[in-house]
Formats: sequence, structure tokens, C-alpha cells
Amino acid sequence: MKKLLSYLVVLTVALTAISLPSRAQFKEDAFTQTYNEKGDTLNVKDTSDQLFSFKELFGGLSHKREARIGVVFAGSLFMPGSFQIYNEQYWKLPIVYSGLAAFGAAGGYYRYQYDHGVKLHKQWETSFKEWESLRIEYETLNSGMTYTEAAPVEHMIDARSKTISTWLFVGMGLWYWGSLMDGVTCYKRDVQPHPGRATLYSLLLPGLGQCYNGEYWKVPVYWGLLAGGIHFWTTNQTNYKRYQRIYKEAGAEGSTYTGSISAETAKYYRDSYRRFRDYSVLATCAFYLLQVIDANVFAFMYDFEVNDDISLQMAPTLITPESSYAVAQPKAWSPRPYNMAPGVGLRVNF
Repeated sequence: MKKLLSYLVVLTVALTAISLPSRAQFKEDAFTQTYNEKGDTLNVKDTSDQLFSFKELFGGLSHKREARIGVVFAGSLFMPGSFQIYNEQYWKLPIVYSGLAAFGAAGGYYRYQYDHGVKLHKQWETSFKEWESLRIEYETLNSGMTYTEAAPVEHMIDARSKTISTWLFVGMGLWYWGSLMDGVTCYKRDVQPHPGRATLYSLLLPGLGQCYNGEYWKVPVYWGLLAGGIHFWTTNQTNYKRYQRIYKEAGAEGSTYTGSISAETAKYYRDSYRRFRDYSVLATCAFYLLQVIDANVFAFMYDFEVNDDISLQMAPTLITPESSYAVAQPKAWSPRPYNMAPGVGLRVNF
């Protein structure tokens, strides 16, 4: 332990000694300056400084300033209809909220019906056990006589209500997803393709960002990767549950299990398929994230020149004195003063 502490102290001192002269290699403004133009209201701060701002969001919703598409999208996640307000499509707000309210209320009603049936069924089970104990006690005390009071009638659970409520909640989620997709599509920007829009397209529907960028050949590639990941995910999950069930049956105390797979073998395969399932989940998430990043990057580089035509351009230029650079270090032996005028030279561009 003492040796480890001594190593840490020596390492700290060495890093401190190195950082003192290296600090002079860079100008302080290089880490604090911003590269946005003064009149740019869309990017008040660099994206690395501020990804989301309530001031920017509510300023955009009140139409006092422009807001980035990512900020409005984030606001729409917890305030549905924000996109429609920012896009000045107020007539869509009743459609958005009425749809969400209708699906939510209907789904809640049918879910209540199902839960109420489950509750009554549990009460019936309790009543039936009490009735059965009374019957046995009565017939035991009164030999030859039967307990004539009728048993309670079982209340059937309405499984259909659960299915209906599930699909109604799915419809509510799709309606919510549709409001986000509508907002992204109608976002007011003249830049085509817009990187933020391409990113959100792929985030909402895998492959849509590639279609927006005009790279249609990538869609089957990403859909194939996602389908493969989901396939292995479900297959490994099914096998995991199977061997989990066999392991419990074979390892239970007093079990009558007669299968050919032992508890140790079942445990080995259970753990293997669980590990493969986790890998499948990670791979699926990685493919999904990859297509989002792909849509964003290629939208940014849409106008980047990538043809094979290599050209040579030559033009006169001014050679800046070395003292203008942040890497310049004072040299006491240097014969050239730092206030020298720029020199004339030739610039060559490939």
C-alpha cells in the first residue's frame, strides 16, 4: 500500500511538472472562445456547452426566437404538441390531444374491467374455501347429512378486456409517435438535407434518415442487421426460459422429473443462452444507434466534395509571422523581432 501511494505521488508531481511548460503552448482563448456569428440566434452557445435550454424552447414556442429542432423535439417528449405550436399549425393541437385522450381513456376503462374481474375472482376463491371448510365441518358433525347451502358462483375473468386495453394503449403510443413525426416533417428550415431532421427521422423510424439523405441502398442493410439482432434476441430468450424451467424442475426437492437433461446441464445451457441473449440486445441497440449516427453524419457531409477530379490551384498569399500562432515560444537567441511584417508567398491547393 505504501509503495502504491509513493507511485501516485511521483506520478502527480511528474504530471504537474509537465503541465506547467506545456500550458504556454496554447492560448487561453482557445478553450473559451465561441465560433458563432453575432447575429446567430439559432446557436447562442456551442452544442458542447448547451444541448437543451428551456429559455430557447419557450422562446421558440412564443415565436420570439428560432429554436433548434433537437430542443423542440425534447420539449415535445414531455409536452405533446410543442412541435405543432412552433410550426404554427395550431389546428393540429385538438387532433393530437383528442386522440391521446380517447385512446388513453378507453384503454384505462378496459383495463379497469379486467382488474375488477381479477379482484372479484380472488374474492370468490376466498369465499369458496370458506364454504368448503363449512361443508366438511357440517358433514363431519352431522353424519349422513349434507350441507345444502349453495356454493358461490365463480366470477369469470374477462381476458378480452385485457387484450383490448393493451391494443388501445399501443394505439395511444402510435398516436404520440405520429405527432412527433409530423412535427419533425413540418419543422421550418430551408437547409436540405437538415442534419437534425435526418437524425430524428432515424431515431423515430430506422432507415428513414437514410431515405431522407437519398441513400436508399442502406435501408435494407440496417433493417437486415436489426432483424437479425431481434431474431437472435427472441431465439436466445426462448431457449433461456426453456432451460430455466428444466433446471427448476430437475433441481426441485422431491421432484418427479424424468427428463434426459440433468440439472447441471440445464444450468450450463441456461447461463449460455442468457449471455447470448444479452449480447443480442447489445448488438441490436448498437445497430440502431449506428444508423442514427450514419444519418446525422452523411446529412452534414451532403455537400462534401468526394469525386476523383483532383485540381491544383496556385495563388499569392501573405505569410503570417510565427508570433501570431499560439505555439510560438519566446526565443532569446532569435535574431528576428516578433513585430515583423507579413511576407509575400505562394499558396498551393490540391
